[in-house]
Amino acid sequence: MKNVHILISPLLPSFFLLSFAISLVLFLSFSQTHLQNQCLDDQRSALLQLHHHLYYAPNFTFSSKADLWDPNSDCCSWKEITCDIFGHVIGLDLSYKNLSGSFHSIFNLHHLQRLNLAGNNFNTILFQYGFDNLLNLTHLNISNSCFHGQIPMEISNLTRLVSLDLSYQDSCYWRYQQILYQYDGIYYDYPLSFDFDQPLKLQNPNFKTLIKKLRSLTELYLDSVNISTQSTRWCEDISKILPSLRVLSLSYCGLRGPLCSSLSRLPFLSKLVLDLNPISYLPSKFLENSSHLVPSVW
Repeated sequence: MKNVHILISPLLPSFFLLSFAISLVLFLSFSQTHLQNQCLDDQRSALLQLHHHLYYAPNFTFSSKADLWDPNSDCCSWKEITCDIFGHVIGLDLSYKNLSGSFHSIFNLHHLQRLNLAGNNFNTILFQYGFDNLLNLTHLNISNSCFHGQIPMEISNLTRLVSLDLSYQDSCYWRYQQILYQYDGIYYDYPLSFDFDQPLKLQNPNFKTLIKKLRSLTELYLDSVNISTQSTRWCEDISKILPSLRVLSLSYCGLRGPLCSSLSRLPFLSKLVLDLNPISYLPSKFLENSSHLVPSVW
């Protein structure tokens, strides 16, 4: 028995350590699963308030109250919501749902990292919203949702942004005109006024001010945003401030001046869209210096 005792005793510490490690892993796994199903009260309150103020407007008129979520279920289980393990809402995707109404309560979700409101019919100005309350945002997409007026200065403070898409606010106004002038199943297209043709504009902040703190951007989409009053130095500003840029899309923005050669030397830029701008010329050897780039400039 003495020999057996001497043989077994060195194994006991390892056995207990293994048991402890397994128990810890199981506990953490259970805790993570449990927490993922628990929406925090303040997050739930903000989402329910948002739900209350949204309605469906497929033809730009009130249709019915939005019916997105079951208020009796956990908000972290809702399809459009992503939560972290602590129950904070970090993702909200309400894209292409024909929504209108107020979304002020979104700005109480201070842990948000991804916000997608693209393809809706909000028909309002952006200036009234507090984007600087969402300093954790990495992805912001509010394209094609009938926003108009000045791009708010607060967006320039979202220093963690990797992707910013404010493009094509004019497309929903084209849809509206088609509905407005429909007669006997035939659509009559009438030219939009300039305000509706480029409803979102960039004047104050100017272009350089908007991007100077957004140095982490890899994707920037501002198609149909009116930037016509900006300096011809927009190209140099992008080259100096946004070294990690992969996608730059600025079609129909009223950009002037020559296309600077420094843009072609951005090491990661692979897609460049500058269609329908009065840009005077491409620098010589622009395409030769950017073999990795797929440009669209006409």
